Amino acid sequence: MEQFRKLGIIEPVIRVIEEQRFEAPTEIQEKAIPSVIAGRDVIAQSATGSGKTLVFGSGIIQSCEKGSGLQALIITPTRELAEQNTKALRMFSRHKPLRITSVYGGVSINNQIDELRTADVVSGTPGRILDHVSRGTINLNHIKILVLDEADRMLDMGFIDDVQEIISNCPQKRQTLLFSATIYEDIVRLARRYMNNPVNLVAESYVDPSKLKQVFYDTPDSKKFSLLVHLLKNERAGLVMVFCNTRRNTDFVAKNLRKLGVEAMAIHGGFSQAKRNRTMDDFNSEKMYVLVCTDVAARGLDIKGVSHVYNYDIPKSSKDYIHRIGRTARAGHEGKAISILASRDHENFRAVQSDRSLEITCEPLPEFERVQIDTGQQRRGFGGGRGGQGRGGRPGQSRFGQNRSGQSRSDSRPQHSQGQGHYGNRNRENRSSQGQRR
Repeated sequence: MEQFRKLGIIEPVIRVIEEQRFEAPTEIQEKAIPSVIAGRDVIAQSATGSGKTLVFGSGIIQSCEKGSGLQALIITPTRELAEQNTKALRMFSRHKPLRITSVYGGVSINNQIDELRTADVVSGTPGRILDHVSRGTINLNHIKILVLDEADRMLDMGFIDDVQEIISNCPQKRQTLLFSATIYEDIVRLARRYMNNPVNLVAESYVDPSKLKQVFYDTPDSKKFSLLVHLLKNERAGLVMVFCNTRRNTDFVAKNLRKLGVEAMAIHGGFSQAKRNRTMDDFNSEKMYVLVCTDVAARGLDIKGVSHVYNYDIPKSSKDYIHRIGRTARAGHEGKAISILASRDHENFRAVQSDRSLEITCEPLPEFERVQIDTGQQRRGFGGGRGGQGRGGRPGQSRFGQNRSGQSRSDSRPQHSQGQGHYGNRNRENRSSQGQRR
């Protein structure tokens, strides 16, 4: 505990750290907490899962007093991250209680209005915070600490105008803390405009690249889903995340995995918040084995014990790919990232491979059985076959160096154009009570 005490953390928080049996500060905690507690503005570049909640939480719990009105605001890109921050701050403030609440779309606004009347700390998404501002149900006039969590993700999602409007409603005299996995020009401009002589800190990636194996399989369209099933059933694994680019593909994959005896659940922005919370609770408690998700689950969430990440759909950029694979190989544990390519994935995979820092090796296709699938249409699954050799197909040369068979009807349906789904959708968060789309 002495390592945490040396950072200046107050005793009520130290007691929680002892109870949680934290062994030593993470790199970002060691670098940033002293500046945060000293009241400095901080720009911290750190990966998801690096322990940044304790960084800003230590400052918030020290500076805020129960019953003195809203004193700290945390802006997050997603509902899940807002809720996660709230739960973590409630835990860390157990011995110095504060009224901490979250505000986000997709749930009743009336309950939030009631809780905001006595809140000391709020964690929320941009659209719903502005909804409360416009209704006059949140008072930002006495904010001491403003936290921009996952700032790069918020800007990627098109929330820059919302974030700037929220900041303009906060006092100029305040402490501003910005956390981002990547720092690029838009982040720098935001910091220059709204931060006061910030301390710039960088923590190395929480993912250990020496323990992360990255591979891809180039498979005929007709074998994409069958290969996923084979790998899930034959790879030794802890918890598994399977990423898709669209809600429809997410539902398709999860439904067919369950029919084939794989314990899988889906999560995406089309579900109610209550269902999303239940799904994440079940996954974190290891009540299920596979989480099939869109990128709403790729960032910010504290999910421990993920051994394998599958890209069933390939993201459009290396940045999105890196965010996905960052769910595994954490804190000294082994991890594996597996990308399954069909013909429609090649363009996106070229974009991912353009990042020369990534080492993704091509694996030969194993022998595997084609599985029956339910497309939700009149015609169903597509019969047997072994390995990458389709019925009647002659092996051809993949553009990524892997022999593969000629193509037949795909079991990776439903097909979608790459421009749809979560990529390219930069609409601002719905400010109505129906909340976010993601």
